[in-house]
Amino acid sequence: MEDLAALHGIGLRQERHGAVVGEGRIAGRRCLLALPQTFMNRSGESVRRLLSFADIDAGALVVVHDDMDLPLGRLRLRLGGGAGGHRGIISIIEQLADPGFVRLKVGVGRPPEGVPAEAYVLQDFAAAERPLLRETLERGAVALEVLLERGLEAAMSACNPAAP
Repeated sequence: MEDLAALHGIGLRQERHGAVVGEGRIAGRRCLLALPQTFMNRSGESVRRLLSFADIDAGALVVVHDDMDLPLGRLRLRLGGGAGGHRGIISIIEQLADPGFVRLKVGVGRPPEGVPAEAYVLQDFAAAERPLLRETLERGAVALEVLLERGLEAAMSACNPAAP
């Protein structure tokens, strides 16, 4: 998110409704970028307040989040669906009472045996993983730009792997 904001000159500085936010234009469209500052399992509270403040419905929301079911380096863009056990997504769905928002899932892979999921997602990436992570986040920013320019189907085609 920070890369996308910087690329489009959107400063993420203002604190509002439990998030650091920035407003600007991407692909000619007005966008509100937000990084919730709540605990992840309460991020829905911040999202709900921001959507209410900006008078935006869930259908215009795009949530970028980690996904342990995808290997590091993979992205998946989709509309709606379940939470897949992700506590932040559970919180957003509960707070909005609507699962119909777009999600950009960023693969982080499964934790090694014996490492709790909570500890795994909070640890830093290994030095050897960082170049792949950087490239993945750059592809994610491009997918979000395509989403805003040409819509969900085009962005999904650009982001998601082709079916075998």
